Amino acid sequence: MSSPDRSLYLRYSNALRHPNDFSAAVSGFFSSDANINVVHPFNEVQGADAYLSRFVVPLQQAFVGLYRRDDITMAGQFQGQDWISSTGYYVGQFAHDWIGLKATETLCYLRYGEFHQIENGKAVESYIYLDIPELMIACNQWPLTMGPGLSRGYTGMIQGPATRDGVITNAPEPAEGQRSYQLVTDMLSALATEDEAWRPYWHDNMMWYGPGAFGSFVGIEQFASFQVPFESQFEGWSGGSKNNGMTKHFTRFGEGNYTCSGGWPSLTGINVKSFLGQEPSNERVFMRVCDWWRRENELLVENWVFVDVPHVLLQLGFNPLPHWKGE
Repeated sequence: MSSPDRSLYLRYSNALRHPNDFSAAVSGFFSSDANINVVHPFNEVQGADAYLSRFVVPLQQAFVGLYRRDDITMAGQFQGQDWISSTGYYVGQFAHDWIGLKATETLCYLRYGEFHQIENGKAVESYIYLDIPELMIACNQWPLTMGPGLSRGYTGMIQGPATRDGVITNAPEPAEGQRSYQLVTDMLSALATEDEAWRPYWHDNMMWYGPGAFGSFVGIEQFASFQVPFESQFEGWSGGSKNNGMTKHFTRFGEGNYTCSGGWPSLTGINVKSFLGQEPSNERVFMRVCDWWRRENELLVENWVFVDVPHVLLQLGFNPLPHWKGE
């Protein structure tokens, strides 16, 4: 299996590493009619121009000196399609209000993760994840307080791979990527099992870097103390790998020691217990989720996770961005 040409994306990423006008880079990378999906409150964005006007330009106006630093960049194929993925942080001084959040006048970090399907050298379908709750918590503007169903984990800036080798610029041996892909695929099939059959796939001192409202955990026991109750808060909890007819992964592929996966939505279940401080809705909830994993030998050691938490909270009847009035 050949690796997609990542040169265009690497040029795009390099342009975003410097605080300048991103317009030319965006127009050069995205197809004019690309289907671009961004977490709430942006949601569906059609085409490069709309992505610029609705997301990129307002972000640059709000965060002075904005640039991007990438922790993982990888490319692969899924069901005959070419995909490129990356995750890291947007960095800048939060100088002007953004999506209803008050400017802090301080250095701020906004974690991002994105996936792009490439055709004829352009991104034609994209999924852009942002950890908006992590930013809100850092700015003391997260509207929820501690209580049942809320995070016990660490929330703050999340590190990139401990090995510092996540930005893959040249395709490694394909067999290594296949090993990584298969390990993750087998692990995912073991989630939501009574005997916690996912445990053997992880190093005992694994790192789980969760979204801001969930928190991050070190060690398999700490992760289990989050994951098992999390699953129990949703009756019939299942994900894209379960063939439930309601969720699917838009991509999943491995490259070198890394694997990435995403779904829009990726998880679903009936909310039957208090979650994120909200009373049970007894309604079906859908979650937009994506992950990156790092493998060492035959075990998973690091996992970066995004969940579109504001989108989940809206389904539970709570608006975490009440001051956002739209475009």
